[in-house]
Amino acid sequence: PLQQISTRQSGQGNLCAPMPGVVVAIHVAEGEAVKAGDALMVLEAMKMEHSIVAQSDGVIEQVLFNSGAQVQEGDELIRIQQGGN
Repeated sequence: PLQQISTRQSGQGNLCAPMPGVVVAIHVAEGEAVKAGDALMVLEAMKMEHSIVAQSDGVIEQVLFNSGAQVQEGDELIRIQQGGN
């Protein structure tokens, strides 16, 4: 079962890795509109899968890691333009 985990978010809505892990799935593409609570990415850490979710409505500006990439705690994962277009 996927667990939702809290992610750090900068003022622009950018999501950062809450812990070291591996990106195992990406559910969004650049330019895609998302709503608060939408699953954006799955991170595997400590032998568990964790869902990275949108904290607010917006549009995906950039996905910074590909599936299979190793990330460190605090790495920026996704840039989101809050509020959409």
